[in-house]
Amino acid sequence: MSALLLALLLATGDGEARVSLDLKEAPIEDVLRVLAEVGGFQLVMDPSPACKLTLKLTEVRWLTALDLSLRACGLAREEEGGVVRVATAARLLEEAAARRRLEEEKQKAPRGGLALFRLSYARAEQMAPLLKRLLAPRGDVVYDPRTNTVLIID
Repeated sequence: MSALLLALLLATGDGEARVSLDLKEAPIEDVLRVLAEVGGFQLVMDPSPACKLTLKLTEVRWLTALDLSLRACGLAREEEGGVVRVATAARLLEEAAARRRLEEEKQKAPRGGLALFRLSYARAEQMAPLLKRLLAPRGDVVYDPRTNTVLIID
C-alpha cells in the first residue's frame, strides 16, 4: 500500500519552486502527478513497469526531484510543446534513433522531379508503359496523344 505522507511546495525568491516530499512506496505515477502540479506542466506517461518510490527530499528544486525520480525507475522524459512525455529510457532512445534514420533517408532520397518530353519518332502511348517500369514506385508517367508528349513525374 502506498502512502503520500507529505508534499510541500515552497516558493523561493529565484522563481524556482522547491518541494519537500516524504513518500513511502509511492507509485511513480502519483509522484509524477504531484511534480507536474508543482512544475506547472502537462504530463503524458507511457505504460511502463510498475515502480514504487520511497523519497525523503527537503526543499529540492522540483525539476531535480523529477529527474531523480525518473532515473530511479529507469525512465526518461522528453518535452514537446509544453507537454512532458515519460517513458522508458530505452524506448525514447529507440524512437529518437528512428526519427534520425527517417530524416537521413529523406535527405538521401532524390527530390521529386517533373520532366516533359515531346516525342518525334515514337508514340507517347507506347512509350509510357516502358518508362513507368524505370521509375521509382512513387513515380508516374502521363502522356498526351494529341501532342505526342510524355510527362514524367518522379
